[in-house]
Amino acid sequence: MDTQEFIDFMKFKFKHNVQRAFLRYRNRVLIDIEKDALLKVATFLYKELNFRFIIATGLDNVKAFEITYHFSNDKTGLLANIRVSIPKKKPEVESLTPLFVAADWIEREIHELLGINFLNHPNMRSLLSGDNWGAGEYPYRKPVSE
Repeated sequence: MDTQEFIDFMKFKFKHNVQRAFLRYRNRVLIDIEKDALLKVATFLYKELNFRFIIATGLDNVKAFEITYHFSNDKTGLLANIRVSIPKKKPEVESLTPLFVAADWIEREIHELLGINFLNHPNMRSLLSGDNWGAGEYPYRKPVSE
């Protein structure tokens, strides 16, 4: 399956959950999905299409938080970036740790730096902060402008 076929297939398979999908680079596809579909999409990529979870990245874009989950199909070289938008008023999303043990530390890091809660994460204890900043302080959050 080439990149355009993959995009079309994901749009069809998750038509109610995909907000947009496009070719970002030669072998990298970016798919914006509803955050409630994250576990379903990640499970499908992993179990049905043989993608592996690489890492996740978090961002405060002022209006909302974004998390991009990076997946790779090593056999084909296709990279899939699955991005969710998380409202600032209720910053939470389902954890991928029950599916990918490798998501444990990055979700804990994103939680500490941005304050996003990962629902059903088995171990949300502090990873980085120690005495570096206080409870409820998230150093990667952008200040709210008045």
